[in-house]
Amino acid sequence: LRGSSVAFRCSYSYREGETVRETAWSKGHIKQHNWKRVELSDLASYENRSVYLGDRQHNCSLAIHDVQGNDSGYYYFRFDTDTYGWRSRAGESVHLSVTELSARVHPERVRAGDDVTLECGTSCYRPPGTVWFKDGRPVANLTFQAQPGDSGNYSCAIEGQESDPSDPVALDVQYAPLNMSIEVSQPGDVAEGSSVNPTCSAVANPAADNYTWYGASVSSSSSSAMLWVGSGQVLTLPPGKASHAGLYLCQARNSVGENSREALLTGYHTDSEYMYHRLSQNVQCLPGVFQEQCHDYENTMNMKNINNHLFPGHLNNLASCDHNTCVSKGESNEYSSMIAVQ
Repeated sequence: LRGSSVAFRCSYSYREGETVRETAWSKGHIKQHNWKRVELSDLASYENRSVYLGDRQHNCSLAIHDVQGNDSGYYYFRFDTDTYGWRSRAGESVHLSVTELSARVHPERVRAGDDVTLECGTSCYRPPGTVWFKDGRPVANLTFQAQPGDSGNYSCAIEGQESDPSDPVALDVQYAPLNMSIEVSQPGDVAEGSSVNPTCSAVANPAADNYTWYGASVSSSSSSAMLWVGSGQVLTLPPGKASHAGLYLCQARNSVGENSREALLTGYHTDSEYMYHRLSQNVQCLPGVFQEQCHDYENTMNMKNINNHLFPGHLNNLASCDHNTCVSKGESNEYSSMIAVQ
């Protein structure tokens, strides 16, 4: 295995009364298009990596540390005595085959929620002690249910040899649109006649390739009255009019599934002008979730909470939000406008 150490266990014998003067290991090597045996002591790549463990008696063992791919090949031993020399023949050589550590992810492409298994091994065996990394960070579980954040490059290494990991393999987790948001082209107050073009975005894998918009006017009191109003990430509305006020829903879709997001647009006007006004998403009444303290508004909101969704209706003077209910007080002849993203 690349990066590990290997030992050739070897013994030799000679005629009684002889004295061994020299021993050496060589490797079959192609040099200038010719194959020949080259002693390891003459190969710079083996310097400080090959260690002769034997002696000049009967032990001829050899160790090679930090094995590399180009260490693969045939190795030969020789010894010389006072009167003769011995060279190992082809059938007496040692063949070293260096394998790479391989990271495998099963399957490599999944959908969120599918089971994933990580396997680390070589073509010969599966090492007993391995560690895993995702984008360079340790991974604890070798079997898990895939989530969107699990996409990335995975590699493994022998425990204790973390600096020499396998080549990475990619895991692609596909999922339906998430983290949807709706933004408006012009923040703040926009005079009547100006354009307000909501933009819908989503995080998805593969990317969402279909955006559809639906809308319901302020006169409607349920989502069943919502009608198709456009396609694409940006909804192009005609210059602002009071009739544009209402609930808008963006639906994003990819090959895995779909998701949607709603935005409520209501109008603000006095006797002489009509304006759109966009408030921070921090000031909103979310079903089941209260993020920040609501502020006081002395206007009448054309909005109410129906079946845990914000739909057009009637609510006098939005004053505060609690856990799941919009609370109001007071009266006014003016209309406050809001784009509240749910």
